[in-house]
This record gives sequence, C-alpha cells and structure tokens, in this order.
Amino acid sequence: MQRSDEEVRALLAGVDAFSRKLVVISPDYIILGANKFVQDRFDESLIGKHCYQILHNNDSPCDQCPAKLVFSSGNAASVSGDEFVGPDIDSCLRALPIQPAGEIQAALVLDLDVPALGGLEAQLQRTNAFLHNLINSSVDGVIAADKTGRIIVFNQAASDISGYDRNYALYEMDIRDVYPGDGAKNIMAKLRSEEYGGKGKLKSYPVDVVSKNGDLVPIRLNASIIYENEREVATIGFFHDMRQALEIRQELHKTQVQLLQAEKMASLGKLAAGVAHQLNNPLGGIILFAQLILEEYELPEGAVADLKRILDDAQRSRDIVKELLEFARQTRQEVRPHDLNRAISRTLFLLENQSVFQNIIIVKNLAEDLPPVPADIQQLNHVFMNIILNAAEAMEGRGELRVTSYLIPGRKIAAIEISDTGPGIPKDVLPHVFEPFYTTKEQGKGTGLGLSLVYGIVESHHGRIMASNNHDGGAVFRIELPLEFDSDQDGADE
Repeated sequence: MQRSDEEVRALLAGVDAFSRKLVVISPDYIILGANKFVQDRFDESLIGKHCYQILHNNDSPCDQCPAKLVFSSGNAASVSGDEFVGPDIDSCLRALPIQPAGEIQAALVLDLDVPALGGLEAQLQRTNAFLHNLINSSVDGVIAADKTGRIIVFNQAASDISGYDRNYALYEMDIRDVYPGDGAKNIMAKLRSEEYGGKGKLKSYPVDVVSKNGDLVPIRLNASIIYENEREVATIGFFHDMRQALEIRQELHKTQVQLLQAEKMASLGKLAAGVAHQLNNPLGGIILFAQLILEEYELPEGAVADLKRILDDAQRSRDIVKELLEFARQTRQEVRPHDLNRAISRTLFLLENQSVFQNIIIVKNLAEDLPPVPADIQQLNHVFMNIILNAAEAMEGRGELRVTSYLIPGRKIAAIEISDTGPGIPKDVLPHVFEPFYTTKEQGKGTGLGLSLVYGIVESHHGRIMASNNHDGGAVFRIELPLEFDSDQDGADE
C-alpha cells in the first residue's frame, strides 16, 4: 500500500500544472494527494485528512460524493452543483477508479470546466425547450421530416389542422400521408426547382392536405429543404389554414353580388319610374277615347272588335306600367305590425280554388308563436302570391306545395319558406332569378319583373330572399324579415 501511495504522489507531481482541482481519495475518504492548484487554496496540508471534513466541513461522507459512488459501484461517476464545486464555479466533479491490481485502491476526483459538460447540457436543454415552445406556439402548422419522409416535428397547430394526434404523427405517419396522392413528391420537385422561390424554397404555395377524417383541407404552404454540407437532410413546412379565409372570401363575394344586384335594381327602378310616368298619361288617353268611341258611335262589327282589342292591349300596357311603378317604389309604404301566418293563409285561400291548384296538395307548417312583423302587408301579399303561383306553374298543376314559418333561433328574424316538388331551378338560371326582365317563360307570357319585384319588396323591408333547390328536387324560396326596423327612416328616403 505504501508503494501505491508513492506512485500516486509521483503521478500528482506531474499534474501540478493542471489548473483544475485534482484530488486522490482513499476508500475511507482520506486525501492521499492533491495537486498544487487545490493545495494552494488552503493554509494547511490536505494529505491524510478526511475529504468531507476539510473540503466540505461535514462530519461524514457527503451523500452525492462522486468518490463514494465510485467505491459503491466500481464505475466512474459525475456530480454537479454548488455543494461540491462552489456557487461561483460553473463545473462538475468527475471521479475515476484507481485499481492497478484489479481492486479499487483510490478514486481520482477532478473538477471539469464544462460548460462543455454539465453547463452545456443544461444550456442545450434550455435551448431545446425554447425551440419546442417556439414551434408549438406557432399559429401555423409546422411539420418537418427527415430525408426518408419520417416526421420529426409536428406542432399543435398541425394537429389542429389535420386532426392527427402529435404522438401518432411522430411515430406512425410518413410525410407522404399528409398530402393526397403524389402531393409530397410534387412538392419535393417544386422545392428542387428554381421556379417557386429559389432552389430549396417554396413560397406561399396553395395546396391541400388530408385530414384524419379524409377531408381535404386547403392550406398555403411555405417550405424549405434543410441542407448539411450541401446534402439534403430534411424538409420543413409551415402550413397556414385557409379554411376561414376562404369562407370569408366566399361570404364577401356573396355580399358583393347582393350589393351589385341592389345597385342594379335601384338604377333600373329610377329608369322604370321615368318611363312609367311618361306612359301613364297617353295610355290613359287611349283608354278614355277608345271607350268614348265605343259608347257614342255606332260602328261596324269589325271596328268594334278592333277597338276592344286596342282597349285590351292598352289595359295590359297600363298593368305593366303599374308593375313598373311598383317596382320603382313610387307608392309609399304603409308599415305596421302584421301577422305573417295570417297573410300567408289569406293568400293561399285566394289561390287554392283556382284550377291550377286542383291537384296540388298544400301543406302548412306555421309557427304558432311567430311574433308580428313590421310590414306593408299589401306588398308582402304580392311577394307570397308571386312565389306561390310560380311554384304551381313549375309543378304543372300537380305536386306538393309546402309553406313553413318559423323564428330563427338567437336572432330577431322571422323566416318563411315556400317549397315545391317541381323540377327545380336550373343551375345556370339560379344566379339570375331575381334580375329584372329575366324570364324563362315563353314570349308574351311574362314580363320578367315578378321575382325582381319580390326581391325589391323584401329588401325594402330590410329582409333577405334566397332561392335554392331541394336535395330531392323542387325549388325553395326562403324569406327572412326582421321583427323590428326603423320604418320612419325609409319613409324619409322616399
């Protein structure tokens, strides 16, 4: 044992230039040697003293002493922390077994300036945690994959977009599963070209991804290839969910179409009003003088027939003018609360005995608790009658007419739906049904002002009217009317 101690001290003499702590400790925790860097920090010799007393001012070996771990396990051990190293030293203690004859005779303990070990590891952990939080807090989906296609990054936003659990994506999925068909292959081809933002980059590219339930989700993709020594090692993509933006865009387009329609109606209304007023007087004169001629003169039978035809055509022209004036809103509205159910029932009562309704089944489903609606009831009667007559003509006098009224939940709006079992509205016609002078009827059988007039009346009541087709066939017209609005303001505008 004495020889071993001498060998140890000889070894220590060779490492005195080592500017870190280096101590050799026996299995009974006695310091066998220490380099000059350690010894110079104490006023007395360390040799022969218990390490836990002179180094740490303890009465017994420290619980996490690296030498103690070496003696108990036979393997090298490391510890870190202020207790052993000191609060002002960023390092850790490393203990190595000394066993020249196979049996541990001592432990070599040294402290290492390792921001490169313990400090660097902690720094690396903090950096990794920050990057994880950074990626996971992104409002856009972030997905990265290695060169084989295995997914290695999948943040919460990517999970929200796709519906896939993060762990499932990381351990069970491939990047090819994210895109439909050959989507992943096509995107890699674009990334490797120069045409989409430069080689290795893909900027703001619209594409679909496949959700967990199989739906295609529209996204805008920004992606990059990650290189290492000019070799492709991974790809990363940022997925911006476009669903809400597309919905807003569609709603905006719908609003723009409605605004354009309203502007067209207003412009045509002004034109119609001018034309109608100019025609009213001469038509009245034609009708008056034709009637006087018939009453005061004895005319041949052929002349009487011609005059009656003139009267009929003049009367029809005056009816068209009246329709134009109604379209142009030249009559002041008389708005007060009305029972829509009663108005609908009265309209049906007037129509159901006509021959066109003889083989039509009328089904009424009217909400009993429907509140009164402020309206000019004469104009609304015109709306109901026009739509109901159109439905009867579409069914060619045979089918089912269903009229429903209800209060829209959570909104102060009453709704009326009128549906039929006819052929429905052709897709190419549907966008134009409320346009003035647009008609699909044979020439001479319609002016094309019916539904445009309906549209204008509903709009003047601050409501909306929509046309669509049933899944099982037939057309549906839905009218929405507010339960309250400022009718005085409307009157002031007229």
